Amino acid sequence: MSHGKEVRHLVARFVAGGGSHSEAARRYGVSRKTVYLWVNSKLKGGTPGPKRNRKVDAGALLASIKARPDVRLAELGAQFGVHESTISYALKRAGVTRKKNVPIFSGNMQ
Repeated sequence: MSHGKEVRHLVARFVAGGGSHSEAARRYGVSRKTVYLWVNSKLKGGTPGPKRNRKVDAGALLASIKARPDVRLAELGAQFGVHESTISYALKRAGVTRKKNVPIFSGNMQ
């Protein structure tokens, strides 16, 4: 069960005010290890997630795919100056998937 930010901040304030980690754990009903983690971590706000800018602009990537829907990952990687896997991850984040319902061979098979 996760605890709200209020409890985390209360614990951090208690320890910063001179209280012991063990006393904070007993008082707020969490383990001592959790108290150490909360006090030592960055609880100042913010959400977990990427800490840096993306290498590929999603808008430009989607525009490029819209202009040429049959373009390969290697070609897109060369266009944006990144590896194919970077393009693949960017497409996944943008919600673009591989078309699996288009037949590869459109001629008559005899």
